[in-house]
Amino acid sequence: MKIIVFGATGQTGIQLVQQAIWKGHTVKAFGRNVFDLRIEHEQLELVKGALFDEDDVYHAIKGCDAVLSVIGGASDGTDKTRSLGMKNIIAQMKKNVVQRIIALGGLGILNFDEQQLLIDQEDYPKEYLPVGNEHRKAYDYLKDSGLDWTFVCSPDIINEGPTGNYITNKDYAPSPNKYRINAGDLAQFMLLEQERNEFVKSRVGISAS
Repeated sequence: MKIIVFGATGQTGIQLVQQAIWKGHTVKAFGRNVFDLRIEHEQLELVKGALFDEDDVYHAIKGCDAVLSVIGGASDGTDKTRSLGMKNIIAQMKKNVVQRIIALGGLGILNFDEQQLLIDQEDYPKEYLPVGNEHRKAYDYLKDSGLDWTFVCSPDIINEGPTGNYITNKDYAPSPNKYRINAGDLAQFMLLEQERNEFVKSRVGISAS
């Protein structure tokens, strides 16, 4: 399996790259500063490029079987990386006829009930609204894409490796919810989902157990 990781130099991206190599995948790691990634392996290709550049993203995705996106950015709402980056990834996947994407979002995009999201509740923390709305736009692009997408809606991410001790839930937050997850466990789940396809065209709530 040949996969591409967008956001490869972030804490979850590094875990994805490392674990994907351990699992025997051929990996492309994409980013502006991707050569800062201090991982060398014969199964790893570092691809320097700009996320908003159509040609860069098109050529990066070319030849891949699946896309894993953990793109980030500032959290104050001024950074459109999460939404416009996702829009470009989706467009270039379609041009390359690549159907599978597993992407990282935020907890607020999970359901509160059948009509509303968590982010729409009055008691949702106001400081999380700007980045939450960016995740909402990314989710809307995925939902309307026609691709085989999974949107992993993460709580606070701890910069630690995998433990295997986590729980998931389709479209809703898991219970009990500890509101945190290790970057290594997040990466582990995303790679397992890429193999098992248990949450295609769904959001996933995840928490340390």
